[in-house]
Amino acid sequence: MHKSKSVRHQSVGRFLIIAAVIAASITACNRKGGIISFGGEAQGTYYTVSYLDSQQRDLQPMVDSLLDAFDQSASLWVDSSLLRRINANLTDSLDPTLGYLLDYSLYINNYTGGAFDCRVGRIVQTWGFSFRQRSEPDSAELAALLDAARASVNAQDNRIVKENPATELDFNAIAQGYCVDLLAKMMDSLGVENYLIDVGGEVKARGAKSGGHPWRVGIEKPSADSISAPEVMTAIALRDASVVTSGNYRKYYEHDGVRYSHTIDPSTGRPVQHSLLSVSVVDSEAWRADAMATAYMVMGLDSALAFIAAHPDGPGSGAVMFIYDDHGTLRTYETPEFKKLTI
Repeated sequence: MHKSKSVRHQSVGRFLIIAAVIAASITACNRKGGIISFGGEAQGTYYTVSYLDSQQRDLQPMVDSLLDAFDQSASLWVDSSLLRRINANLTDSLDPTLGYLLDYSLYINNYTGGAFDCRVGRIVQTWGFSFRQRSEPDSAELAALLDAARASVNAQDNRIVKENPATELDFNAIAQGYCVDLLAKMMDSLGVENYLIDVGGEVKARGAKSGGHPWRVGIEKPSADSISAPEVMTAIALRDASVVTSGNYRKYYEHDGVRYSHTIDPSTGRPVQHSLLSVSVVDSEAWRADAMATAYMVMGLDSALAFIAAHPDGPGSGAVMFIYDDHGTLRTYETPEFKKLTI
C-alpha cells in the first residue's frame, strides 16, 4: 500500500481537479465573482484554496504556515522532519500530528484487514517510489522487509513503540487527506462557511459558491502514460464533503516490458497487478477518503466491491467510483450514492 503524494516528485502521482491544476499557478490572493482564491506549492505539489468571506481576509499566510508545520512533522522528503527522525530511530517522541496519523492508520489497517498499512515505508523506498534509488529486492531481502512491515507499532504516552527497529512508517496514503482536514478546521474556526480546499487532488468542500451553486469537482480520466495531459472523466457536485482519488497510471516505472505500479500490496511487498486504474471515494473526512481509496487500489476491483457489500455502512462504502481496464477498454463502476453526485 502506498500512494505517492507526500512531498517532492509526487505532483505526477494524481490529478483530481483538472481546473485546479490551472489554478495552481495562482500565487497571490485573487478576487473574482465574490470568491477569494490563492494557491501555490506545498508538499511537493500544488494547492489551491477558494472561499467566500464577508471580511475579505487574505488567509494565505495562515494556510502556508500550517502547510509548512505539517511538512516538518509528517514529510518523508524533509530530512529533519519528525517522521524521518523516528524512522531513523533518532527519537521516539510523537507530536499530535503523527499521533493522529498513527491512530487513524492503525484503525484503517484493522478495518480493511491489512489492505492499508503505514508500516511499508522501507518497502516503498526499496521499489524506488520514495527518496531512495530503486533496487528490486530478491526473495531474502523481501522477506526481511516484510518482517519489519509486519512488526507491531503503537503509541504509548506520546511515544512510539516499535517492535522491530527496522520498521519505517510511511503516511503518504493518509497524510495529505488529514492535512486538508486540518486546513478545513482552520477555516471553520475563522468563521468561513463556504470554501473549497485542494492539496494535490485531496479535496474538501464546505457550503457553496456564490449564488448557492455547489462546488464542481472533476475526476480525471486515467491516462495511457505519466506525461499525458489530464482529461476529465466525469464531474460531481460536492458540498460539505471530501473526495480523494487514488490511481496507478501516473506514478510507475517500466522494466523489461513490465509496468510496476507505485501501489504496494502490504501482503506481498510487491506492486499490485490488476485491472483497477483509479478509485475515487467521497467521505465527510478527507483522511478516511484518502486511506480507503488506497485500500481499494490494493484490493482490486472484485475484492473492493465485495468489501463494500460486506460493510455497507462503514467508511468508504458510500459514494465510490472505480475506473478499470477491461481488456483495453476503460470502464467504470459507480455506487448509487456516487451516481447521485454526478453532474
